[in-house]
Amino acid sequence: MSDLQENGRELPYAGGILKLRIPFVHYRIEYQDFIQGAILSCVPLGITAAMVKVLGIPIEVAVLMVVINNFLYLLHTSFGDPAVSGWITAGIPLYISYLVDFTAGPERLKALIALQVLVGGIFLILGVTGITHWVIKHFPISMRAGILLGAGFASLMRIFNPAQPFMGKMPIAFIVASIGSFFILFSARALHFRAKSSLFAWVASFGIAPGFVIGYIVGLITGEIPPPTGVFDRVIIAIPLGDMVSKFSALGIGMPSASQWVAAISLAIVAYVLAFGDILVLESLIDDCNKSRPDEKVVFEVSRNHIITAIRNIFQGICLPFLPLCGPQWTGGQALVVNRVKHSTPEQEPSYWGGATSLFWGMSIAMIFHPFVQIILPAKLIGFGLTLLIQGYLCIYLAFAMCNNNIQRGIAGVMGAALVSANYIKLWHSAFWSGPTMALIVGAVLFFLLEFEGSKNEEGIS
Repeated sequence: MSDLQENGRELPYAGGILKLRIPFVHYRIEYQDFIQGAILSCVPLGITAAMVKVLGIPIEVAVLMVVINNFLYLLHTSFGDPAVSGWITAGIPLYISYLVDFTAGPERLKALIALQVLVGGIFLILGVTGITHWVIKHFPISMRAGILLGAGFASLMRIFNPAQPFMGKMPIAFIVASIGSFFILFSARALHFRAKSSLFAWVASFGIAPGFVIGYIVGLITGEIPPPTGVFDRVIIAIPLGDMVSKFSALGIGMPSASQWVAAISLAIVAYVLAFGDILVLESLIDDCNKSRPDEKVVFEVSRNHIITAIRNIFQGICLPFLPLCGPQWTGGQALVVNRVKHSTPEQEPSYWGGATSLFWGMSIAMIFHPFVQIILPAKLIGFGLTLLIQGYLCIYLAFAMCNNNIQRGIAGVMGAALVSANYIKLWHSAFWSGPTMALIVGAVLFFLLEFEGSKNEEGIS
């Protein structure tokens, strides 16, 4: 592997065009990322409350759906896509608003099936035809930066909004966890300590885990976090696979009606627009990783990402309709993986793929064990909040770094504000006119008005 890294080539793989990579054969399991993933297993479980309330799914079935969804994330890193994948998160309020218009029960589930399968179809068509690759290749820098800024602002606004639980319910525990995590991940002094102390370097290699543990302990002491309960009720989580298939999937309740397919089209397009921003963020993070670690070339192919995301959505839409849908990237997890690779030597972390895949091996396996889940769940808001903070920080600094002049910075700032301000708002009673759509329109207008014709003079703009 060292010769490969010295030459800056891609990690070997099997399976030809599929680029299959197998643990312990093509990459080693990075136990630090495995532990980070196990700790963050509390984050995806947070959607179960909405699934129970909106879809009427029993909690045991909802948990099983989350676990299966998490194992399917491994399709990406196992088949040559560097994405630490996740949900199409920003649209969850829109999906809920859409679903509650249908009668609770099978009809509402069929509406979700139609939405998710259509989203998968959009990803599949654009991935196979390569249209998205062409769009991304020609997408203006200022608009890329605007989407990154919007994603960063949206994350940080949730953290500092007093109505949100992070600062509102556990201020001491969350602040302590945040300070510890930020110091380890981003401080220049921490980089110096890494070089001087092997013990600190080892602790820092666990990413947000040390900050999470310290914040959890502080929260237990201050009473901001309740102690775990029901830890030893069982060893393995319930696996009601039969109920899931017969009562909560298209295989059991049937496919949606023609009217439900038609009703889901516009929201499926909105979901893709939301996911498009995640794709641009993913590309920027991988590019940043390649610049920081030239010993290994990490290849991101948008068509591959689209096709795998399509497979997940279509499969899950039919077999286990999943409320937050299947997105191309989880920015918080992606940022953790990229950050660790950037600050590790080839000896400390030989390959990007070990960390990216180990994160989900740890998260998925941890969720199977009931005692571990019950121990971690009380501090789920700390884990979720830390990923939002890191996502916001990285998105904002990447957005500023990619801009070459003040016109690009100005367009990016206005576009980012439009994305955040208009988010979750339906103009003209249509979900299509939400934050991402408005941001793209505002950004395009400003690009053609301010930047396009003056592009030849960009070097002279200050």
